[in-house]
Amino acid sequence: MATDYKGDYQELVDEISELLGAPATLENRDFELIAFGTYDSEGELDASALDPVRARSILTRRSTAAVRTWFEGFGITRATGPVRIPPTPEAGVYRGRVCLPVRHRGVVLGYVWLLDDDPGPTAAQLTAAMAVTGRLGALLADEAQAGAGLGRELRAVLTAERGWQRDMAVAELRTALGPRAQGPHTLICVAPWPSADPDDAPTARTVPHATALCAVPWGDTAQCLAALVRLRSPDTVAPATAAAGRLLREAEGLRAAAGPEAAPAAGVGAVRTGLAELGAAWEEAVAAARAALAESRFGPVVEWARIGPYRLLTALPPDAVQDPAAGPLLSPAHQELARTAEVYLDCAGQAGRAAAALGIHRQTLYYRLSRVEQVTGLDLGDGEDRLLLHMVLKRARM
Repeated sequence: MATDYKGDYQELVDEISELLGAPATLENRDFELIAFGTYDSEGELDASALDPVRARSILTRRSTAAVRTWFEGFGITRATGPVRIPPTPEAGVYRGRVCLPVRHRGVVLGYVWLLDDDPGPTAAQLTAAMAVTGRLGALLADEAQAGAGLGRELRAVLTAERGWQRDMAVAELRTALGPRAQGPHTLICVAPWPSADPDDAPTARTVPHATALCAVPWGDTAQCLAALVRLRSPDTVAPATAAAGRLLREAEGLRAAAGPEAAPAAGVGAVRTGLAELGAAWEEAVAAARAALAESRFGPVVEWARIGPYRLLTALPPDAVQDPAAGPLLSPAHQELARTAEVYLDCAGQAGRAAAALGIHRQTLYYRLSRVEQVTGLDLGDGEDRLLLHMVLKRARM
């Protein structure tokens, strides 16, 4: 049976809060909030405890990179015992902190924080609390191992060939998930993922509704991030789109740190009950992400059901031969003609709308369209020729 990590974390943090007589918070080593103890001597949380740094950590469940760097400057990553940090109002830290490093086998996995009141906890209280951090460290290590295992199982499903190989991979993932394998699921594809470092990928615990995460190849040199999301109802994918938004914010942060790269997009597959059709859901999520990258009007997060004709276009093999008639229009020399033709066809062949969208005179539009016909040999008055050209131009975006 799956471990209730969230409940176990909360229980241990509440135990520390009771030992110290003060509310404590648990964050992982990336300063993402895991659990918050609300103990107070009057039975209520003192609002004065919420200085800007503490309030942001609780409300957004994470701290900024600047705050992380500032706290790490006090040696908390190397400490094996409590570290006292003085108040620094200019940094938004109005009250001092006591940091209890959470370690497992010598590796720091997180931190327990409490406000350093006067006189503050005694040495005996801190010693007792540090003993509990050892149990927290074991729990964090256990969850990390379980999460890595689920990620490997998910990646095996998404990269396996159709047939018995995929069926076996799905069976192994189903066994690893246990009861969580039942019910409605979908998959998210975030592409391109801006970091090849596995430590840069968020954990499933920090992404709402996510069950497992893994990196999957995207093209020849890049990669994307896949997320398996368990839904409460097959009738709504709102939790999946929320999770996709969270992953995109993570990706944008990594992209900003790495320098200018292509902005990522996220695709969400259709809902499936159980895990048997995860392969199909992944193909849909990838298709939706490709459509979002090709068409900004879809937005950074788009569901497969909403990409319209791209459901067919993305099903074509990546190396499909370009149509010989429309292909010449895609050369750099005819870029303006290609855009004119695409806008004209997007406007259902209505010259007035197309000219307005392009910001040109209608006669200029007619001239360009005649040039398109000359270059391609297609007749824009013929429905099938229009369909062919429209498909080629949309396909070229991908």
